[in-house]
Amino acid sequence: MFLQNLRAKVGARLNGDSEAGFTLIELLVVMLILGILAAIALPAFFNQKDKAGDAKAKEYAHSAQVAMETWFTDHGTYAGASEENLEAIEPSLKNATFTAVTPNGTTGYTITLQGAKTTQTFSVTNVNGTLTYPCTTGGQGGCPETGATDEWD
Repeated sequence: MFLQNLRAKVGARLNGDSEAGFTLIELLVVMLILGILAAIALPAFFNQKDKAGDAKAKEYAHSAQVAMETWFTDHGTYAGASEENLEAIEPSLKNATFTAVTPNGTTGYTITLQGAKTTQTFSVTNVNGTLTYPCTTGGQGGCPETGATDEWD
């Protein structure tokens, strides 16, 4: 019985009597669904590159902060600290894109680095021992909506 059904189905397929495939409407519906899914997913994937670049800039900013505190420990003041001095203390900072290193004597400093895009910067600001972490464009890449925070995630 099984062999007879199988033989009949194979014969019908060879003769062109069986299913002919998908209709044009079915193919268009599937393509429409795939297009909608791609339109939803692709912007999220493109934003990941910016977030990764911003995470790298935040990591460099933290390393620069540690290097600046090392400078203060060694010299008793933030004055005189520069990008080159920080790179000498922490060699990984040679790959960082500094925008500014501003020491303020013994009261604090500001270190600013460029994020994934040239319009995005991340800073570490120390004013009398209070640290803040401002960034340029809130809500984009790795910058919080407010544009500043007491800590980075």
